[in-house]
Amino acid sequence: MNLQLLFSDSMGVRSMATVVELENDSLFIDASAALGPSRYGLPPHQLELEALSHAKKTIGEIAGGCRYFVITHYHYDHYDPDESFYAGKTVFAKRIDRHINKSQKERGSHFHELFEKRAEIVYCDDTTHEVDGHTITFSPPFPHGPPGTRLGYVIMVSIEGKEKLLFASDVQGPVDEKTRDYIINEQPDILIMDGPPSYFLGWKFSHEHLRMAENNLLEIMEKTHCRLILDHHLLRDMKYRERMKQLYECYDDRIQTFAEQRGMENTMLEARRKELWGRT
Repeated sequence: MNLQLLFSDSMGVRSMATVVELENDSLFIDASAALGPSRYGLPPHQLELEALSHAKKTIGEIAGGCRYFVITHYHYDHYDPDESFYAGKTVFAKRIDRHINKSQKERGSHFHELFEKRAEIVYCDDTTHEVDGHTITFSPPFPHGPPGTRLGYVIMVSIEGKEKLLFASDVQGPVDEKTRDYIINEQPDILIMDGPPSYFLGWKFSHEHLRMAENNLLEIMEKTHCRLILDHHLLRDMKYRERMKQLYECYDDRIQTFAEQRGMENTMLEARRKELWGRT
């Protein structure tokens, strides 16, 4: 199993685009990228627009060679209904008839209308499949953040070959203890996690939720011994290491961003939007 971490917030766009090479084919998880429409009251800078254009082009090129896709939920930084690369492919997707909020149900239904006759859509919440020499397990739906969040639900995906990868999608930390327990029970060797949205701290995300997210990650690291790819929401905050100080003090040698895993410097364009617009 070869892992390609393509794009993420540490690379200048909102994304967790990940490709897993199986025996003969490839599985593309959340093949999309987007930008925050407004940050600090400012629109995306030209550098962000260029980063998004590059990401979209690259995703499209790589997606053309992938046979399998996963859509963990229906936010535009995780799927793109305007892309044609899903056609003729197998798409494992979050269910649209249960454990889903209104906006995601509308988006998921639109995707179904677009591709039901053009692709094989497999609604996969809480199921296991044998795909090209690998066992792929999709979790039950878990909250997109704290329990009761209005953002709806996501599914996580585990891929098991010689190593076990768990792609946790947007569980925001995880904040939820049930999400934490599921991850520990899966015992991944590699965990791809979005991290808490600390850039909303004191507004849409509480200090208590941040504390819970860090404690849950500490327990995951202690009980699984996984390598952690920590990115996405957390990397929209220039002070992300300070926000998760204890986690990095204990496990820094086992944690990387997408960019760091690829040997690149973190390029957190959204977090730097004020600076890019000269508004510091």
